[in-house]
Amino acid sequence: MKTFNKPRHNVLRGFTLLELLVVIVIIGLLAGIVAPNLFRQLSSSEVTTARAQMDSLVKALDQYRLHTGHYPSTTQGLRALVVSPAGETRWNGPYLRKALPNDPWATPYNYQSPGPAGEDFLLFSYGKDRSPGGSGDAADISW
Repeated sequence: MKTFNKPRHNVLRGFTLLELLVVIVIIGLLAGIVAPNLFRQLSSSEVTTARAQMDSLVKALDQYRLHTGHYPSTTQGLRALVVSPAGETRWNGPYLRKALPNDPWATPYNYQSPGPAGEDFLLFSYGKDRSPGGSGDAADISW
């Protein structure tokens, strides 16, 4: 005689509302701790990137000066590192491998030669707020 086993009914048990709320609170607490640190690191990396780009531009400006005997004028600007200025016979560039970079906030770097305090040149970025002055993340970065 053949016997048939009764089919077993698997009972699927879901999460209770209380368990879901506990998990959501834990995720919220973790996000509250991690997010500020993540955004602080992002701002720090933008400033670090700007300083690295400015270092590269300063080296290119120094190369320009070695070849021509002077830094580009304010009117010629940083474009003189990529394209020979009119009448510059000793230009031996381009002095940058790639196109002229913008700062991490997508604005062109500012250049003055001579600088306002009598230095050879002033290279600067207005920072995150894109306007003169500022503090913290919005502070100006200059070389």
